[in-house]
This record gives sequence, structure tokens and C-alpha cells, in this order.
Amino acid sequence: MTKVKNLIVGAGFSGAVLAHKIATELNEKVLIIDVKSHIGGNCYDYWDKNGICVHQYGTHIFHTNLKEVWDYISQFTKWYPYMHQVKGYIDGQEVPIPFNLNSIHQIFPKPMADQLEQKLIAKFGFNVKVPILKLRGTGDKDLEFLANYIYEKVFLHYTLKQWGMKPEDLNPAVTGRVPVYISRDNRYFQDSYQGIPMEGYTNVIKKMLAHPNIQVKLNTKFEQQQFTYDRLFYTGPIDEFFGYELGKLPYRSLRFDFVEFEKSYFQSNSVINYPNNYDFTRIGEYKYFLDNQSDKTVISFEYPEMFEEGKNERYYPIVKDENQELYSRYLEKANALKNTYFLGRLGDYKYYDMDKAIARALELFRRIQ
Repeated sequence: MTKVKNLIVGAGFSGAVLAHKIATELNEKVLIIDVKSHIGGNCYDYWDKNGICVHQYGTHIFHTNLKEVWDYISQFTKWYPYMHQVKGYIDGQEVPIPFNLNSIHQIFPKPMADQLEQKLIAKFGFNVKVPILKLRGTGDKDLEFLANYIYEKVFLHYTLKQWGMKPEDLNPAVTGRVPVYISRDNRYFQDSYQGIPMEGYTNVIKKMLAHPNIQVKLNTKFEQQQFTYDRLFYTGPIDEFFGYELGKLPYRSLRFDFVEFEKSYFQSNSVINYPNNYDFTRIGEYKYFLDNQSDKTVISFEYPEMFEEGKNERYYPIVKDENQELYSRYLEKANALKNTYFLGRLGDYKYYDMDKAIARALELFRRIQ
């Protein structure tokens, strides 16, 4: 049996932040274990033989309005300034996603586009995001036409592929993530701080864990009877921790098909969504993120699917009332445990962007401090 002061399960951002803070500020020993063969969790990336930084688990773009998070992570990396844009293949054209005023002018005839723009600004204002389902209930026939067009062409079929259910059946927190943006801003995020770590995400986490108080064990599954500890920080699935005794929390997963092409670029943009064509949802092209120069390129086709244990990875908690109710019951059990803390996308059963996962770990460290 392994005895350790602090045991952290999971070597992604959540676990790495805690390990670094405990090791450096509390000067305590930390053992961090991960079932994967690498650090970094789903943010893991690597440099391929062509000098391209490839994100193994799909495209990851760091963006935040949280200065504390940006300053903290900036200790471990220089940033390549990168403002993410997404295009969607709609009616044979690549248009900005979220659907915005530029998308409207690209798709519709000019008189029609001008009228739609004027009505949107009059109704909602400029530089605002309107959830697609809200746009459908305005009572204006032109705006309802636009809402139904975007719903059908941009939203419905993508959602069916991504989540395996209709938008109406999802929690508004999910559907609200796909707005109509009454703006000329083509960026996918409007956060103050955006970028890609110059040496990749894996290297950021490697630097965070490079401390004499931190020991890392990979290919190591957490089994309660194998460890004794003063504190446990668990970033794995909360339902798995409790042996699924209340039932399994459902997740969506992703399958990636990576392809290398003997040409400089495959597509016009880092990410292009395909809401209405094919079984995949999007294609990511990795050399765009750090402007890697190569006469070859690497892309990934992204196929959503249900999570199945032993077959694929958990990616997205499915935000529905009955799932939240089941998670709440697990959380009650978790709160009854002494010196045991759950966090991260799997531990909190919550969709976290990277910055929010880091903020959560920093907040938890302040609590235990």
C-alpha cells in the first residue's frame, strides 16, 4: 500500500494546478496518478514528424476573461497570440460561426440582408448575442424566417449529431452556447486573453509538475485499497469513484480520424463545421494554431458518439435535469467524505473550458489552504 500526504487523481489542468500549488506554497509532498500513458488529460498535444503541434483529443484554444488565471498559467508558457474563428459550411459557402451580420450578408441577397440587419439591431441592439431559441419567438416574420433558417441550417442537425438529441431537449445552458451574434466580429470568443501556448499544452503541464515535491505515476488506475493519504483530490468520474452505485452519469464522446495530407493546407481555416453534410461535425487543421510551417498538414475529422466505458473517452456531460439530479445525489455522498475533494469536468459533472477548470482548482486550493 502506498502512503502519501496528498494524492491527486488525474494529471490534466485541474490536477496539475493543485499539485503545483500544494508543492510550492504548502511545501507538501504530492503523488499525482493518471490512468493515461501521458500527462495533460484531454489537453495533451505533441509535435509530429512534420513539426506540427497536434492536439490528440481535438482542437483546444485557450481563452479567458479571468486575469488571475491568465497570469497564473503565463508563469509556465509564452503565448502565441491567436484569435479563434470558426466557419460553417452552409449552402455551399463557408460562413462565420456563430452566425453573425457578416454571415447574413454572405448568405442572403443585399436588400434582404440589409433589412434583417436593421431589424436585429432595432430589436436587440448591436454587439449582443441572442440565443437561437429566443430569436424564434420575436413575432416578427422576417426575424422568424431568419431564426428558422439558422435553426435548420446551423443548429438543428449539428445538435442532433453532437448530442444525439434535439435542441429543445437539451438544457438551455447548452443551447445558449450557440447564439446569433449581432455583430461584425468574426471571432468565436470575445475574451480579453486568447492564445495557444508556444510550446504546446503538454509542456505547460510538464513545467507545472516539475517540482521535487511532486511525483507522477502514469498508467495507474485509482484503487482505494492501494493508497493511504491525508488528502485526496479526485478529477476522475464521480460516479466511477462510488462504483456506480446510484447509476451511471451519461456523457457524449468523440472519435477522431486523423489524416495527413501532402500539401501545405487542407482548408481555409483552423476549424470548419459541417452541420448538414456528412456524419462528422467538424474538421480541425492543427498547423493554424501556432502557424507551423510545413509542406504537409494534419487534420482531424470529429465524430460525436455516446460514451461507452472501455471504448472511448468521456467528453461532455449531458446537461439534462435527470442527470443533474443523479449528480446531486453523488455530490451528497462526496460531501460526507472527509478530506476528499472532487473537481474537474468529470468530478464536478460540468462542462468546463480550460480557464474555468483552472479557476476552480485555484479556488479549491484557497479553501484547503
